[in-house]
Amino acid sequence: MLKGHQSWTFENRPVILSTATVVGPEEGQGPLQNDFDVVHSDLWMGQDSWEKAEKKMMEEAGQLAMKKANLQAGDIQFHIGGDLMNQIISTSFAARTLAIPYLGIFGACSTSMEGLAIGSMIVNSGGAKHVLSGTCSHNCTVEKQFRYPTEYGSQKPPTAQTTATGAGACVIGKQGVGPVVTSATIGKVVDMGLTDPFNMGAAMAPAAVDTIQAHFRDLKREPGYYDLIVTGDLAAVGFDIANELFHKHHFPINQTKYMDCGLLLYDREKQGMQAGASGCGCSAVVTYGSLLKKVRSGELKRILVVATGALLSPLSYQQNESIPCIAHAVAIENGGN
Repeated sequence: MLKGHQSWTFENRPVILSTATVVGPEEGQGPLQNDFDVVHSDLWMGQDSWEKAEKKMMEEAGQLAMKKANLQAGDIQFHIGGDLMNQIISTSFAARTLAIPYLGIFGACSTSMEGLAIGSMIVNSGGAKHVLSGTCSHNCTVEKQFRYPTEYGSQKPPTAQTTATGAGACVIGKQGVGPVVTSATIGKVVDMGLTDPFNMGAAMAPAAVDTIQAHFRDLKREPGYYDLIVTGDLAAVGFDIANELFHKHHFPINQTKYMDCGLLLYDREKQGMQAGASGCGCSAVVTYGSLLKKVRSGELKRILVVATGALLSPLSYQQNESIPCIAHAVAIENGGN
């Protein structure tokens, strides 16, 4: 199963049996609005705190993913997930409700593919018949933790990204009908010394490029093997930097279509989203909502999803630490059903 230095191949081809996406009002007004299962009309979602609203989204996504797979909590062996809150409280408190044996993980905004990779490895090895994987973020919880509270109304620079309000979940099974997970590449922490929390795309781009190059090196493939390579949330600034790095490293990214979830989620000009989207929910809802819909239909045969994460915390920022980043890649194919 180990391929090269940092990649896994899944010979048993774990199946993504179902996906579910829950988003907030801004995401529900964006270009992908028809690809989401639940769109909340306000950020409170009937709760009395932003954190409880985020937890509610994660619960809804997990429950809906199980329902769409015709499974109950008792049919799921493990639940894997995490988020951006301190001690991953949104996902952990949702796990309390879902009542499934739980593995909490933290990869910042790379959590969606970290969870999918780990869940696929467990299913592929025979460690479970079904695994639930998911992640979430909420604009008002994340912004106040890492930058400024939304209510403060501070002006943001053009490099800033907007934290997505959304939760995405999937059920991975040993057999069934749906897209299959064929391989995964686990990224290394890359730190280029950047310290600006309002320019996360620039910080994460080198990690994304490093993981993508490692994936093709380990699996001895060319980028043209995939119909689409999509990074998590580099948005406008990071996407441009990634393309510059591909050119510098003579990596033939032009063999395939390269896109970024942070540029797909919003209409940046009409919605006023600066550089684009970020947050754990960004790559989760774009992948589980829009991209896998295209894989199921056959519009896309093979995709490589490379979720990116900035591993900073409020404490590390206050201590003038730089921002270490990571990216995890998962290859998904049409199951042929």
